[in-house]
Amino acid sequence: MRRVVLMAIVAGIIFLAGCKKEDSTVSGTTFADDLAFLKDHADVIVLSDSTGKSQVAVIAAMQGRIMTSSANGPEGLSFGWINRELIASGKIQQHINVFGGEDRFWLGPEGGQFSIFFKKGVEFDLEHWFTPAAIDTEPFELVSSTENSAVFKKDMELENYSETIFKLRADRTVKVLEKAEAVEKLGVTPGDEVKLVAFESKNRITNTGEEAWAKETGALSIWILGMFNPSPATTIVIPYKASPVRIGGPIVNDAYFGKVPAERLVVGMGVLFFSGDGKYRSKIGIPPRRARPVCGSYDAVNKVLTIVQYNKPANAQDYVNSMWEIQDEPYKGDVVNSYNDGPAEPGGKPLGPFYELETSSPAAVMDPNFYIEHTHRTFHLQGKEADLEPIAKATLGVTIAEIKAALKQ
Repeated sequence: MRRVVLMAIVAGIIFLAGCKKEDSTVSGTTFADDLAFLKDHADVIVLSDSTGKSQVAVIAAMQGRIMTSSANGPEGLSFGWINRELIASGKIQQHINVFGGEDRFWLGPEGGQFSIFFKKGVEFDLEHWFTPAAIDTEPFELVSSTENSAVFKKDMELENYSETIFKLRADRTVKVLEKAEAVEKLGVTPGDEVKLVAFESKNRITNTGEEAWAKETGALSIWILGMFNPSPATTIVIPYKASPVRIGGPIVNDAYFGKVPAERLVVGMGVLFFSGDGKYRSKIGIPPRRARPVCGSYDAVNKVLTIVQYNKPANAQDYVNSMWEIQDEPYKGDVVNSYNDGPAEPGGKPLGPFYELETSSPAAVMDPNFYIEHTHRTFHLQGKEADLEPIAKATLGVTIAEIKAALKQ
């Protein structure tokens, strides 16, 4: 009898250990923890859906940036990457202030003769690269807010590498989607056990100057970037339009910071896989002829499927080129980009680390008082892989198993 009891106790211990091991796969901080930290350093606007489960934290002083989100209220996993060290320091960095955030407003192009990050005549290198203050450190004005949305604006003046002056106004609305709206946009209904948060930013830039923005002197684009927590088991997934290269042109630009090693970038039929481990500085881009209006990632540690949607005008082909060089084709840029952080040089420190999912509007060639708009929408779905499977297949065109196997993680 004593032996039976002892065996039962041992079995119970093994069972509990197994449960503990399963629970320990979930890493990262809670939304409540990140929110408390942010509130210690800035005025934070918390938006939510009607249930209170879907929440986002937004900061007007950081360009109306969506810093992070939760699919399960305050105790849910915090999905955005936040640079606590930099924010807590209160110091302003010279080249860029990498505060983090899941949806931040930027403008392109970054490189080339029409760049707004480099001054006339300098080398295209990190030493001479400076993020314009209007999209880095200057606050946006909060125009209005409700329980689930907030509206911001910012007037700014920028100068590009070719010394063209741009006067413009940025208008930005961020919103948390109700589940019914999120399901409609997603095009597939998650199971009841799947936790979901969905939010979007609608962004507009208006030419408030007296001169037209022309291709000959440079044009701007709206550029939205989402920064997320990396892991060795995170894979970025970007569907693309498949066709022979002689017809559709190059599939991916992987030369931004040097060619990406084959083990970090796998190009399949109609979809590519890119490492989001935060350990190797690299960037890829998808050109207009190849880009689809969706991209995403899968975090196999936390069982989080992230989907990003954006509006892509059907006939638009002119996108600003952000390559760090004088360009032969300054409007042959990319629509979708992804960046994986890592040291810029051996032995150096990464910016984060983090990884990014980025989308851009076409080049804004327009007369005074005209505007261009760009919508960027993010979904986080967390649950069992069996429940995430149909969502991944419907949105990204691949299974969870295919995502996990692509980079042999």
